[in-house]
Amino acid sequence: MKRIAGTPTVEQLRSIRLFRGVERSVLAALAEKLETCEVDAEELLLSPHTLNRHLYMLVRGQLSVQLASRDNPPVRYVEVNDCVGEVSFCDHRPPSAYVIASEPSRVVRLHCRELSLLTQSPQLMLNLIELLCDRVRLTDQLIINSEHNANIDMLTGVFNRRWLEHIFERESARCAFSGQPLCMLMIDVDEFKPYNDRHGHIAGDHALCQVARLLGTQLRPKDSLVRFGGEEFVTLLPELDLPAARLIAERLRQRVAQNDTIATPIGSLPGVTISVGLARMRPSDTLEDLIGRADKALYLAKAQGRNRVCG
Repeated sequence: MKRIAGTPTVEQLRSIRLFRGVERSVLAALAEKLETCEVDAEELLLSPHTLNRHLYMLVRGQLSVQLASRDNPPVRYVEVNDCVGEVSFCDHRPPSAYVIASEPSRVVRLHCRELSLLTQSPQLMLNLIELLCDRVRLTDQLIINSEHNANIDMLTGVFNRRWLEHIFERESARCAFSGQPLCMLMIDVDEFKPYNDRHGHIAGDHALCQVARLLGTQLRPKDSLVRFGGEEFVTLLPELDLPAARLIAERLRQRVAQNDTIATPIGSLPGVTISVGLARMRPSDTLEDLIGRADKALYLAKAQGRNRVCG
C-alpha cells in the first residue's frame, strides 16, 4: 500500500457512506487526519492474523471480503464509498476476514488513535452504528446460508446425508412420543452405471436431478427426501404405516417410470426407472438399523427385476 499526497475535500467525504449528513466542521477536522493510499490489485488490506489500526473507506476500485482463507470465494465485495475494518478499528482486535483489492484501488484511511474525532458528531456515530448493524446482519445471514448449504446436496437440491441424521432423530422421537409409525424408503436409480457409461456423466447428473424433482412432487411437506449417495435416495415417511407407505412408494415408482424422456440442455435423453425398498421403524431401531432393513428390501426389488417396490 502506497501513501500518496493530498487529502479529500469535504464534498468528497460527504459521498462516503460513513460521513453522509455529518457536519461540515467535523468533516473538515477529519480530512486533516485522513491518509490517501493506492492499493495494487491482489494486495492485502486486512488479515485475521494481523492487528488492524485503520478504518478504510474506498474511493476508487473494488475490494473483496473472504473468510477463513484467501483462496475461498468472496462473501461480498466492497464498492466505492463503503467502508471496511470498522469492527476491528473499534475493538482493537484482529479482523475476522481477509480484505483484498480486487483491482487497483484507492482508499482513505483513519488511524484508530483518531477514534475520538468520530464522537464529535451524533450523525457520524449513528452512521457507524448502522454500519456495524449491517455487519451483524450479514454475519447472521452467512451463518444461516452456511448451515443451509451444509445440509443440501448441491447437485439435486434435496437434503443430504448429514440432514438425514438430524431429521431422523427428530422424527423418530416425535413419532415414538405420539405412538405414530415411521417408515423409510430406500430408492435406487436402476442401471445407473450403464446409463452413465452410455450417455456420459453430464446426462447422469441430469437424470439424478430429474428423479429428485419427480420424487419431490409426490411427497407431503412433512416427508424428507435425502440424497443418500451416488444414485440412491432415502425418504422418511412419518405417521404412515406399511400399507400407506407402500402406496406412496408405488406412486413414486410410477411417476418416475412415466417420464420416459428427460429434456436437458444437451438434448433429449432416455428416462430412468427406480427400485424401492421399504421398512418400518421398530421401537429399538437406530438409523443404521432402519437403513439396513430398507436396503435389504431394495436389494430384493433389484433382484426381482428392478422398477418395483419391495418391503
